[in-house]
Amino acid sequence: MKNKLISLEDAVARIPDGASLLIGGFMAVGGPNRLVDELIRQGKRDLTIIANDTARPDNGLGKLVVEKLVRRVVTSHIGLNPETQKQMISGAIEVELVPQGTLAERIRAGGVGLGGVLTPTGVGTTVEEGKRTVEIDGTTYLLEMPIKADFALVAAKQADLYGNLTYALTARNFNPLMAMAGATVIAEAEDILPVGCIPPDAVMTPSVLVDHIVTAKPR
Repeated sequence: MKNKLISLEDAVARIPDGASLLIGGFMAVGGPNRLVDELIRQGKRDLTIIANDTARPDNGLGKLVVEKLVRRVVTSHIGLNPETQKQMISGAIEVELVPQGTLAERIRAGGVGLGGVLTPTGVGTTVEEGKRTVEIDGTTYLLEMPIKADFALVAAKQADLYGNLTYALTARNFNPLMAMAGATVIAEAEDILPVGCIPPDAVMTPSVLVDHIVTAKPR
């Protein structure tokens, strides 16, 4: 095992233009906000963002949209970010809207190696367009494909130096699922602890999934 703590600048420098990013958070609650700000500072472009939402223009990953660094978004809603709506209508950004539960299950499927998810959500609506359907015992299901990404950027309450993570209450949200589905996982943690300070049964994301840790607090 090794110490996975690196600088914020070094962590984001590893992310190339055009990368796909799973970003944890729910309206920026539980989001890796320092990592997002550093993406903007380094001017990373043509990003594909998979997230529950696009927050607000001045909040969380919504700032990536405002800075026009995003090429494509896969998300459950954009209703609180008029900039995302504006860019979608103009064609500047591609938006794939996915029902929230379906989005979570598609990410989980990507993380655990499943070939897809069967769900009745969206049958008979525009969500069904272009997708395969499966009928089981008289019920029609959509086959939704798994989601994986080049990187997962997650936010934790605590991390030890090996990369074991805990989350605080609802800030947990999408973070554990995304940590399983990113090829490279970068965790931003409020508190960095020595190894052994997090009880084994309190670990929510184990170190084997985490590649790098950065601190959520400016030094």
